[in-house]
Parts: sequence; C-alpha cells; structure tokens
Amino acid sequence: MKSRRPIPITDKPFPIWPKLLATSFGVGFLPVAPGTWGALLAIILWLPLYLWASPAMTFWITLTAAIAYTIAGTWASSESEKYWGKDPVAACADETVGQWISLLPLIPMSSPDSSPWWMIAVSLALFRFFDIVKPLGIRSMERLPRGYGMMADDILAGIYSVIIILIINHFII
Repeated sequence: MKSRRPIPITDKPFPIWPKLLATSFGVGFLPVAPGTWGALLAIILWLPLYLWASPAMTFWITLTAAIAYTIAGTWASSESEKYWGKDPVAACADETVGQWISLLPLIPMSSPDSSPWWMIAVSLALFRFFDIVKPLGIRSMERLPRGYGMMADDILAGIYSVIIILIINHFII
C-alpha cells in the first residue's frame, strides 16, 4: 500500500510551483484517498461555472482547464517523481483533470429547468471506479514514462466515464 505522505528520495527541496500543481494545490496531502480529494477539488472548482455560466461557456472553460492542467500537471507530475519516486500518491493533478473530463457531458444538461445533481455524483463514482479498477487498457497507460503515464490513465478513465454518462443520458434521461 502506498504511503499517504510522499517520502523524499532526494535532499533537494521540491520547488513550490510544481509541488502545488502536482498535488492539486495541496489536496494531495489530505489524509485518506488523495485521488478522491483531487477529483472533489475538480467538482468544487467546476460548480460555480455550472451554476452561473452558460452551458457553452461552462463547456469551453472546463475543456480548456482540462487541457491546460493536463500540460501543467504532466510537467509537475514528472517533477514530483524526481523528489518522491514513481507515481507518488500525493500527486493528484491527474485525478483533477480526469474528473473535469468526466463532467463534460453534464454541461449540455445545464439549464434552469434541469438539476442533474445526481449525475455529478454518478460522474464522480464512475471516474473513481475506472481510476481505481483500471479496466479496458487504463492500466497499460501507466507504463508511459514519467508524468505522461500518471496523467494518461486518468484521462482515459475520464473518457470512459463520459461514454457511460452519455449512454445513461441517451437511454434514461
């Protein structure tokens, strides 16, 4: 089982910016299930958009944030491996990105008449399921080097969550 606190593998101090980015602004240091905290941070940051912005603006800002944080998170996660070893548990930028991706299909449903709060919970549950169980090629993404592997498996978990949510939307809603 992974240690909750990363154990330094070097005496050099970890620079603050990559540390903040890799740990989703510190939530990776919270006790118990840092990946879930990273996903919950994504939802908390996304909710104001969902509640107050237009569906189109919410979609594009969410997609832009996911892409930008994928780039920054890949770099920061690669840096975290230099200080904490391979795939450190506190590095949860990948979960934040994956959760944002899994929220994308909820945005078209955003309107004053609809309130898919239960779909936000479904999005979180699906994303965490795919992230933890790692079926359908997700585990193989971890073999990519450095931060690429750390980010790629969660991006694919987010994409699989999108597919399931779209199926749910099509057949149930």
